[in-house]
Order: sequence, then C-alpha cells, then structure tokens
Amino acid sequence: MKIISLNLNGIRSATNKGVQKWLQTQNADIVCMQEVKAQQADMTPEMLNPTGYYGYFHYAEKKGYSGVGIYCKTKPDAVIEGLGSSNDGVQDIDSEGRYIECQFGNLSVVSLYLPSGSSGEERQAFKFSVMTRFMLHMQALIKCGREIVICGDWNIAHKETDLKNYKGNKKNSGFLPEERAWLTTLFDEVGWVDVYRTLHPDTTDECYTWWSNRGAAYEKNVGWRLDYQIATPGIAKKAVSTSIYKAEKFSDHAPLTVEFLD
Repeated sequence: MKIISLNLNGIRSATNKGVQKWLQTQNADIVCMQEVKAQQADMTPEMLNPTGYYGYFHYAEKKGYSGVGIYCKTKPDAVIEGLGSSNDGVQDIDSEGRYIECQFGNLSVVSLYLPSGSSGEERQAFKFSVMTRFMLHMQALIKCGREIVICGDWNIAHKETDLKNYKGNKKNSGFLPEERAWLTTLFDEVGWVDVYRTLHPDTTDECYTWWSNRGAAYEKNVGWRLDYQIATPGIAKKAVSTSIYKAEKFSDHAPLTVEFLD
C-alpha cells in the first residue's frame, strides 16, 4: 500500500503546476492533501475525482483557505469530515477544514492540517488550543482498536535535525519548545509512531518537506520537516520505504510517500 501526503498550497495552483499528471504516474493507493484552498464550486472534475480515484474533501468555510482532501483507489466504507461527530467544542477547528478520515475495514487514513502560528500571537494561541484538543482525539484514536495512518502538515519541526537553522528558530512558531514537547508526548507517551524517522532516524538535509518563499530557501535547501505520516504501531511496522519528491515543485511543500506491506 502506497500513501502520499502533500500540502498543495492551493489545489488549483498545484494542478496548473502539474501535480495531477504527476499523481497519475505514482500509482498510489491513497493521496492525502492539505491546504486545498478551494470550495466545492471551485473544483474541476479532474480535481474532484482524478482518473482511477474517488475524492473526498473537507473544505474551510473561508474562501481560498485551508481545506483537506483524500484521493483513494478503493471506495471507503465510511468518510468522517471534521472532528465534530465525536467531539464537542471543535466547531472553530472544523470551520477551517482541517481533518478528514477515510475508513477501509480496520484501517483509517486521515488527512490533517494543523494550524500555523507564524502570523501572530492570536493564531499561535489558536494553534496551542487546537493541539490541546487534538491530543485528546489522538489519545482516543490509538485506543479504538483500528490501524491508523495520519498524514499531513503538522506545522511543527520535532527535533534539531528537522530544520536547517534550528538555533535561530527556537523562539519561532513551528519550533517552539511547547510544540516540540507536544510531539514528543505524542510519540513517547501516547504511543504513535513517526514513520519517516523510524526508517530514516539520522537524515538531516534530506528530510525537509517545506521551504520558505523568501531568501532562496528552496535553492539553498534551508528547509523544515513539517509533513509527517504518523501511525499506530501495528501498521507502522509494515512501513518498508519512504521518500520525499523534489524533482518537480508543485507547492512550497514536497510530497512525502510511504510504502507499507499489505
């Protein structure tokens, strides 16, 4: 089973840059997308249901903002849009289109887009609020008995090896001590597995999935690892390879692919 995760930074923009054509060459079973930045009315048939795939989306209420989606070759048994069906007090999260889950038998695959706090104190406070509530959801998910893969832009670089300029970013959103500790708790205490780091525990420059549009960051590879596939231990053990595709640039993020044994 091959799963791709990609923050599109706009599905219309990424499509114009060739992402749909590239996806058709990948033969992925499931593609998880973040930052769709579109509403249903904006979507072309190719974007909604590419050849060979069923498409499912959770759009943000605000136009041109956020939004997540999943393409899958097999029609899911169930699709869950947002966190609200099983959680109270998450309307502010769901209104931004940040979570969609497709269920296939005992397997769930989730596309997740955690907020960025880089625009200011108000959004950082919202990010912390989302993290607190989403941790409760992650604790419940890992106990539910299903195998789960959560793909997405988590907007946090976990360790110093996960970004180029770690010394200069310790007080910046995405590498704050509280954010990094939250991921540590997720892995070391709750029991989720960072699939990429299990297969590549020591990579540095090769691990980045996002680059700023400023200062020729992409050309100089001044990047961050913000995109993860995080899984329950059972399916995480079946991961055999992972790669980050950089030969073409569809977005300010690069696609993260993981292959799992069936």
